[in-house]
Amino acid sequence: MTMQCTELPGASAPPAWPHCGHRTTVEEPVGCTGIPVTGHAACLAHLTDGDRDAYLAGLTPGSDIDHRGTTFTEPLLTALLDALRDPSGSIPSLGTAAFGSAVFEGGADFDRADFAGDARFDRAVFEGEARFREAFFHRGVHFASAEFTDTARFDMAFFEDDADFTSAIFRSGTAFDHACFQDMAGFEAVVFEGDAQFAWASFRSITTFESAAFRSGAGFGRAAFCDAAQFDSATFEGGARFDGATFEDLARFTATAFNSDVDFGSALFKGLAGFLSVAFEGGARFDGATFKDLALFGGTAFNGEAGFGSVTFEGDVRFDGAGFERPADLGPFVCAGRVGLSGARFGGPVTMSFAARRVECDRTRWASTAVMRLRHATVDLSHADLGHSLTVAAQAEPFALPGGRTLDERALTGGPGAGGPGAGTPAAGVPGARVRVASLRGVDTAQLVLADVDLSRCLFTGAVGLDRIRLEGACVFASTPYRSGGPRGGARFTPRRTLAEEHHWRARRPGSARGWNRAVLGAGQAGPAQLAPVYRALRTACEAGRIPAGAADFSYGEMEMRRHDRTGTARAERGLLHGYWLVSGFGLRASRALGWLLATVLTTVVLLMWAGIPQEAPKQEATGSVPADGGASTFTMEEDGPGKPSGESFTGERFETSLDIALGFVVFRSPGRELTAVGGCIETVSRVSAPLLLGLAALAVRNRVKR
Repeated sequence: MTMQCTELPGASAPPAWPHCGHRTTVEEPVGCTGIPVTGHAACLAHLTDGDRDAYLAGLTPGSDIDHRGTTFTEPLLTALLDALRDPSGSIPSLGTAAFGSAVFEGGADFDRADFAGDARFDRAVFEGEARFREAFFHRGVHFASAEFTDTARFDMAFFEDDADFTSAIFRSGTAFDHACFQDMAGFEAVVFEGDAQFAWASFRSITTFESAAFRSGAGFGRAAFCDAAQFDSATFEGGARFDGATFEDLARFTATAFNSDVDFGSALFKGLAGFLSVAFEGGARFDGATFKDLALFGGTAFNGEAGFGSVTFEGDVRFDGAGFERPADLGPFVCAGRVGLSGARFGGPVTMSFAARRVECDRTRWASTAVMRLRHATVDLSHADLGHSLTVAAQAEPFALPGGRTLDERALTGGPGAGGPGAGTPAAGVPGARVRVASLRGVDTAQLVLADVDLSRCLFTGAVGLDRIRLEGACVFASTPYRSGGPRGGARFTPRRTLAEEHHWRARRPGSARGWNRAVLGAGQAGPAQLAPVYRALRTACEAGRIPAGAADFSYGEMEMRRHDRTGTARAERGLLHGYWLVSGFGLRASRALGWLLATVLTTVVLLMWAGIPQEAPKQEATGSVPADGGASTFTMEEDGPGKPSGESFTGERFETSLDIALGFVVFRSPGRELTAVGGCIETVSRVSAPLLLGLAALAVRNRVKR
């Protein structure tokens, strides 16, 4: 019969077969897609026994073969590979091998096969076990759209050139353990319905698992990705293990879905690590991992447990827009750069333990209680949404780890790398681990607790609920300069707690004294009108928290801002405040009040000596009868006293008397002497001013002692 060769299914433009259009005396079964053997009209499966034996006998190790579309039984494939074995009879050696669209009905044993040319298994179907263990592919290998019905084993296979598994389907277990991919490895849109194991596999060039589907477990433990590794839009239905894996270059998991637990414990990311918009439905464990470059978790959803214990970030780590839906214990970890939590959402209770340079929480939302324990860090809470209590506390000692170890902070503090000798050994507290708060603008601080933090450069203007903020421990505020011109000269300012915005406002005023800090990032144009209510609220918070020293300082700051406020404070009120400041420093400058008191006493003494005491001592008269039966007699008695002889006002005797009288005014004691009309006026003024100044001095001393 006459027949025409059939085109391979799915092939766009197959090469012309040498016998196409030729007549043959061998009847090819209808529907056979196998390419005829060279010089014959039938595929290898349908050759006569004699023709097949002759064909196989003509093969030598390293021969090129083309059996596209051919259906192989296990004995037929064994016979073919036996014909290609090297003289030792142990290793099949193939040149260019074309098995596109071939069907392997039984087991396909290519163990230790050596493919010197291209190996093409596109759209091949392996109905039995496919074994390529220790196979060596010198040129490109193609399994695109191939289907593996049974187990596929590529353990210790070596791919020297490109390896293309695009859209392949593995319906049972797959093993690439210890496999080595020297060039590009493409697993785009591959479906792994059984376990996929790539433990200890080595990927020397770009590796892509984009849109791959892992329906069961996936194991990449200890795998090495020496170039970019891309898992964009991949889906992991079962557990995934990347523990101990090494990513030398880009590691990209954009929009990847992990529907079960995933473990990146002790993984090493040397390049950028991108986990953008990833969905972690199960636990996500990164404990002990090291990120040497930027780590991105923006938009990622942590719907299960998130573990970042003992992680080292040598660059920035960004969780911007990430969502943590379950209770989380984030850390402890060390970050040599910035921890970005801007726009992140925490749906359950969370404890965060970071040793970092900066923590950014702009518009971060906490829907439940949260505790942030920090070391070394500057934290920015601008516009954060505190639905429940948030505690920001400084950690004095390095974070403790299981086994008596402490978190290694050398990546942050400038010492040898965290992976160097001695990593993880117990360490003493690192000096200079102070935690600073950069901004509270836009925050409702009624639920905020700050403990042992540095607020010297914190921006408070724009925050609400400051009257209910809780300040615990040793919270440090900026202080006034000791002297504007240095320790030996210039104006001296009352030591007190001040806001960073006041520093900035005073520093930018024309003719301002030196010592005020102008370099307050983001302070803007905040002035007395904006700062007065902030000081008032902080004073209330300190009073509620029983911090009298802080309350006194913030009261001083409030009145100082009101004294300078020309828009919200009336002129008369500013005058009164100016007088209060001038006399006693708003009740905080004891030396100033005592100085005014001394000046008042001395002035009173001088005025009394000059015109307050009469010029002559008063005379007293006594009337009586002497003798008893005689007439009346009058006696005049002159009292010795500081009478002023003409022209002598300032004598020692008059000074002593005036000083005694003046001191009596201070304690409301009657002078016991007659004063002139001028002296009476002096007495009235002194009886009001001197006790008032004494009270202000006592108040200032009390406030200073409480500081």
